[in-house]
Amino acid sequence: MSFPMALFVTVLLLIGSGFFVAAEFALVAAKRHRMEKAVAQGQRGARAALAGMRELSLMLAGAQLGITVCTLGLGSVSKPAISHELDPLLHRLGLPGALSYGVAFAVAMIVVVFLHMVVGEMAPKSWAIAHPERSAMLLSPPFRAVVKAVRPLIGVLNRISNALVRLCRVTPRDELASVHNREQLTHLVEESQRLGLISEADSELLTRSLTEPETPVRDLAVPAADITAVTGGASTDDVLRAAAEHDRTRLLVREEDRIIGSIHARDALVARAQGRAAHARELARPVPEVGEDTTVADAIDLLRRRRASLAVVRDDSGRLTGMVTLDDLLARYLRPQAG
Repeated sequence: MSFPMALFVTVLLLIGSGFFVAAEFALVAAKRHRMEKAVAQGQRGARAALAGMRELSLMLAGAQLGITVCTLGLGSVSKPAISHELDPLLHRLGLPGALSYGVAFAVAMIVVVFLHMVVGEMAPKSWAIAHPERSAMLLSPPFRAVVKAVRPLIGVLNRISNALVRLCRVTPRDELASVHNREQLTHLVEESQRLGLISEADSELLTRSLTEPETPVRDLAVPAADITAVTGGASTDDVLRAAAEHDRTRLLVREEDRIIGSIHARDALVARAQGRAAHARELARPVPEVGEDTTVADAIDLLRRRRASLAVVRDDSGRLTGMVTLDDLLARYLRPQAG
């Protein structure tokens, strides 16, 4: 192979190595939620990048295979070509044949290794890490096409490597685990406050948002004896009178232990203004029910799904024990703790 052709092949191999390195680091560094958002926005290449992140183990195996092939190509083409050009030149400078060959070999090795490390690996890696999502969307379509072409070979190699990993009692994963548990996040918040990265107030708010979701609603419920309620046959005047006396805008509508629903003072006021002789049971809205052990997070989710502002709490026997409101549940997160 002529020296110009060897240089051309060297450039192609360096580009190939940089491509695989950049694609590898881009898929590792890209954030899943940002990529999902890009897919929803219809950005080009985002779907391929997200698919690559979902089978990361296979994609990384493809990247390693590509880098290895490029490295072997540089060693078999570029190094001999450079050494072959340098050897006669050094020999003409007066170096003995054996010494000129050794020096030419060493120089060729240094040049090839330098080019491979800097141009073929370090520079592409830095670029991919600096722009992970953008580089992932740019490189993933051709990268996945290459991996698809050699997928059977990569699959075999990947299974062999996974088997070796299992011998070390480690379970291989196809994608990165990017989710931290509640204890880890709480520790991160505490460390951030200790290092002065966030204020004490922000730390308390974040800590409550992490710990309060598992709090049972029994700790927040208004006791059954303190619930303001009206009977199903109460008139609009009765409802408004009870709301004013107890300073409440929402009241339960109940008949003994049976909950008919809840009524808002605004609905009673509108009905009275319209001249309707409506009773509380006719204006009542359905009220969700939760158990005493229901967590704050689950109660909030239920109320939001049912578009309700309050829920009644019952014990395991079905007895009414209290009531919780969405405002109280959310205030648990936001209200400053007593000093």
